Amino acid sequence: MFDKMSIDPQIREILKKAMDEEISTEEAGKLMETQGKDFQALILTADLLREKLVGNKITYIPNWNINFTDICTGTCGFCAFKKNTNDEGAYFLDIDEIVRRAKKAADEGAVEVCIQGGLHEDIDAYFYRDILLNVKKEVPDIHIHAFSPMEIFYGASKADLEIEETLKMLKDAGLGSMPGTAAEILNDDIRKIICPGKLSTSQWIDVIETAHKTGVPTTCTMMYGHVENISHRVEHLEILRNIQKKTGGFTEFVPLSFMHKNAPIFKEGISNPGTTGTEDLKLYAVSRLMFRDLIKNIQVSWVKLGFKFAQICLMAGTNDLGGTLGEENISRSAGASYGVYTPPSELERVIKDIGRVPACRNTLYTEINSL
Repeated sequence: MFDKMSIDPQIREILKKAMDEEISTEEAGKLMETQGKDFQALILTADLLREKLVGNKITYIPNWNINFTDICTGTCGFCAFKKNTNDEGAYFLDIDEIVRRAKKAADEGAVEVCIQGGLHEDIDAYFYRDILLNVKKEVPDIHIHAFSPMEIFYGASKADLEIEETLKMLKDAGLGSMPGTAAEILNDDIRKIICPGKLSTSQWIDVIETAHKTGVPTTCTMMYGHVENISHRVEHLEILRNIQKKTGGFTEFVPLSFMHKNAPIFKEGISNPGTTGTEDLKLYAVSRLMFRDLIKNIQVSWVKLGFKFAQICLMAGTNDLGGTLGEENISRSAGASYGVYTPPSELERVIKDIGRVPACRNTLYTEINSL
């Protein structure tokens, strides 16, 4: 494929291998460092593999975010969403208001509500259960995608429950799936710098694997571009790959570029100012080559990147544009310029503009009729 291109022979061999079989972490690391023609060959290979594995459809989901509180006891250095109880702008929605917003989302065509909140001192796993029961009572057909591994870990601890019994209780109450956030970078040395109060790498893995064992599928994520390096990114991808080989419970991978503008660790001079465009493209491409069809769906976060650059990333091995996202608050509070509700017609316009086929989906990637 690249015989007439002046690319490094070693890179050429890795890319040829990647079209037919799994690449190693060492090979992934070399690809993360490519430049010039080698970089262009990487992007092309990832896009060709994407086409081979999942075709030319780009999926999206009509969904709605409900962030029920910004009051949080956490100490994450990248978060600009958190408030203390008496801070200006601090809020805590009661369950009736959460239900009202879920009904509104369903009335406007959402098939999924994503419910998350800060680690409020007065909530526990039973509060999460009550949210689920009440939403399902009023909006029985909506898929509830809710509660990060950190929220599960925190809620279980506050309720004096084991992780498994917490997840079983929440599944019985209507939990359909979980966001695989709180992963950041799955390396404890990095976590001590950016989120010292958060669950450890092994604890995150335990919550995720227990969710999968309990029959609760999850997404998986990586928040990158702060203090980590290439080896940490590859290490993170390998952890996700190994989990998926074991459980098969990930529905998608969502790389999340660090929003530095309002982040405490950036203001304090600890972190980098996010990623460059080529770093983003390399991560999308290498993740496709590492995951292949183990994790078939790789999502571009238009909230982080904006639609113009998201289109470019959709040509680097990815196949999903995420959701319509009513009420996205967390990325915008960190300094993202995007995140306001976008109708399906606009997502489809963006997709068609690059010659791909839009497909409306539900949370578990079953195609549904476009709205």
